[in-house]
Amino acid sequence: MAKVKSGDIVKVHYTGTFDDGTVFDTSADREPLEFTVGAGQVIAGFDLAMMDMEPGEKKVVNIPADQAYGPRSEELVAEIGRDRLPPDLQIEIGQQLQVGLADGEQAVVLIVDATETTVTLDANHPMAGFDLNFDLELVEIV
Repeated sequence: MAKVKSGDIVKVHYTGTFDDGTVFDTSADREPLEFTVGAGQVIAGFDLAMMDMEPGEKKVVNIPADQAYGPRSEELVAEIGRDRLPPDLQIEIGQQLQVGLADGEQAVVLIVDATETTVTLDANHPMAGFDLNFDLELVEIV
């Protein structure tokens, strides 16, 4: 039977959980995830977990933060003056904003705190710093 290798297109069912058992994503009630192994379409640890699996095989893997969304970086948290945001913007904790960077790129940031004069923005991925667990089932190698 064929085994997954880099460059293969695969279909996989998965359930992702944090260490406390909280489910953060699952393909249970939808089509399996389809991606090319090794192409950077999923986190590095997910790619690695697929290697050498055979269709129908199931396994549970723990992916450390450095192979998932990386460590949390306090350098990606910044407090800015409210005057740097559009005056009509309704600021709410937990709200996501798209901001322009100096190099012309765009980044998604999360409002994590706000005062009368400042807003604290966090550009870390929401799952940065977390080890992730996945129940995997390889449906097929396309």
